[in-house]
Amino acid sequence: QLQLAESGGGSVQPGESLRLSCTVSGFTLDYFAIAWFRQAPGKEREEVSCITSIGGNTDYVDFVKGRFIITRDNAANTVYLQMNSLKPEDTAVYYCAADVGFVVPTTASGFAYWGQGTQVTVSS
Repeated sequence: QLQLAESGGGSVQPGESLRLSCTVSGFTLDYFAIAWFRQAPGKEREEVSCITSIGGNTDYVDFVKGRFIITRDNAANTVYLQMNSLKPEDTAVYYCAADVGFVVPTTASGFAYWGQGTQVTVSS
């Protein structure tokens, strides 16, 4: 059974950085597309970034482009989300999600596996 575990969340001030980690266990990461989602209180869960299984192609939602970077280390079975220049509106619970195959699902419901989430709070 594939399991995902997020870590690296915390409380920071605007402009600071955090690096989130999503560690996969139970299967090798190589064959899974991974995405990061976030959900703020009272809002819908939204996708932030994704990375394909083969080739490591990446994509970002407009509001994080130029600030967030997603990478994967298959040897460590871990995907990272480097978040720079954080803003108060980035405050949310961040989740990683995985699905087997090259094509990244276009909706949250397309991902078969989810982590428990890690809280990110950006406040002065």
